[in-house]
Amino acid sequence: MNSKWWRVFAGLCGFALSAAMAAPAAAQMSEVKEKPPMYSYVANWAIPRAQWGDIEKSYAADQKILDQALADGTIVGYGTDEALIHRPDGETHDDWWSAMSLAGLMKVLDQFYKSGSATSSVFVSATKHWDSVYVSHYYNWHPGSFKGAYTYVAEYKLKPDAPDDAVDVLSKNLIVPLLEKLLADGTLHEYEIDTQAIHTSSPDTFEIVYIAANAEGLDKVNAAIREAVKSNPLSAPAFDSMTDYTAHRDDLARTNATYK
Repeated sequence: MNSKWWRVFAGLCGFALSAAMAAPAAAQMSEVKEKPPMYSYVANWAIPRAQWGDIEKSYAADQKILDQALADGTIVGYGTDEALIHRPDGETHDDWWSAMSLAGLMKVLDQFYKSGSATSSVFVSATKHWDSVYVSHYYNWHPGSFKGAYTYVAEYKLKPDAPDDAVDVLSKNLIVPLLEKLLADGTLHEYEIDTQAIHTSSPDTFEIVYIAANAEGLDKVNAAIREAVKSNPLSAPAFDSMTDYTAHRDDLARTNATYK
């Protein structure tokens, strides 16, 4: 349901862009601007069900490293996710941390390797494991720690003939304005629009990611998108012209996270 509304709402983007290009320069100054790059390291694990209870113990052992890295500014956030919608070839759990540099990511990773946590018994039991490094220029969050939140990830692939700035166009004219409102009213704890910084899969993919404060927040996001569609009479298929919808996938997870 959520991805359907992102798709419909995004059809308005082409018209928003045209309007922005025609607007006076002074008006354009209030537009969303990209931020300095934020990098995220995500370690994905397919853990046998019998070991699910052990993974929290492993996360607890990493807490000191992550808290110190957060305190000294090496990273700006970290967390863990437990998949709620399971795919045959997907992960059951992941852990991640974000920094304003690749060096920050690698510093924490090196500490995990040296501590031995990367080879703990629960991770050795994984039937599959893969890592990803993402970069985002569009993000925001509320500082603090939260447990039992919900992370929604909508992944899309751009068509070969999509403009080079397609992700920027969608982010500035569509995604960020909506998510900023939901962040401001407390529906969301955090959001980001990600692309891969190290391309371990297609370089044409991007992800819309947000962390809802509770399950009701998922419905509030859908409602906000529906209202935006309803209030705007334009519904041109701009999004369809830029994305290959057959490659679209969604993920939903329960999240514990801390942001500085």
